[in-house]
Amino acid sequence: MADVNQTSSSAKAHVTRKDVARLAGVSTAVVSYVVNQGPKRVAPATEEKVRQAIEALGYQPNAAARALKLGSSEMFGMVVPDATNAFFAGMVRAVENAALERGFAVLFADSDGSLATERRLVQNLVNRRVDGVFLSSVLLEPDLTDLERADIPVVLLNRSVESPLFSSVGVTFAKGARMAVEHLIGHGHQEVGLVMGTNSGEELDGREVGWQEAVRAAGLSERSVIRSEFTREGGFAAGQRFVALRERPSAVFVSSDLQAIGFLRAVLAAGLRVPEDVAIFGFDGSPESAYSWPPLSTVVQPVEAMARAAVDALFAAREGGDVEHRVFEVELLPRASCGC
Repeated sequence: MADVNQTSSSAKAHVTRKDVARLAGVSTAVVSYVVNQGPKRVAPATEEKVRQAIEALGYQPNAAARALKLGSSEMFGMVVPDATNAFFAGMVRAVENAALERGFAVLFADSDGSLATERRLVQNLVNRRVDGVFLSSVLLEPDLTDLERADIPVVLLNRSVESPLFSSVGVTFAKGARMAVEHLIGHGHQEVGLVMGTNSGEELDGREVGWQEAVRAAGLSERSVIRSEFTREGGFAAGQRFVALRERPSAVFVSSDLQAIGFLRAVLAAGLRVPEDVAIFGFDGSPESAYSWPPLSTVVQPVEAMARAAVDALFAAREGGDVEHRVFEVELLPRASCGC
């Protein structure tokens, strides 16, 4: 005997537009107008009958046929370098929510910080003919030739430098880093080190620029720079190297919260006190920064506002609008790790 659930699922899978039309007492064209929200308007009472029939029968419109008819997949692609990073996870969710409000889904992919993987993922999205791509690249100046050739609009995420050809969304990285370092200097620290994440290009990250500006303005040393990956493990390794220094700075600015969490664990494991022996300031404003011990001081990025701006920019690009570059201000959130 066939399983009841299997039989039910099979029956629903074969429900057609004609079945819905028959149950609702309307033409198949009217069913199409309701499902596709046009092109012709349907009386509210008739639309309600059609929707009740759809629900009763479990009708599922053919997404491929709908995309062909509309000339749109109603789907965006999104590539980020690290899905385990709370900042990017929050950005993915915020973009998904903003896109869903406008009837679009988001196909998400993780490049794992690899340029080669990023390029393969972008090509895959091109092959799927998505309606647009959100890209947080491992490069400050990524190669977007494949998207250009396919006439697929793109919005670059996590950017502070304007791109002449593509819309982008980011924050004032240099300003935020400078504010954090100035805050540490304001606590009386005579040397502020830097733990800086690595990228695949040779360009100087805005967070390093901000750190340089602050220490130079204060006449402090620039000797203490440790480079590591933008991960917890990278931060932990940086912390171990920091602990091994013969002369350690009394404060450190770390380029991401994820690194800062790893750095914090390494220095505490070595018996150092935070902030008494070393004060720490991170960057991102990720949720886990509030749950470290001591709670992590951080530079907060406005993720929700950035996501909405990115979605707006991609819709504008699809309609042939001008290139947009939105840079958002950041906010300092001092906590116990810096001595506040």
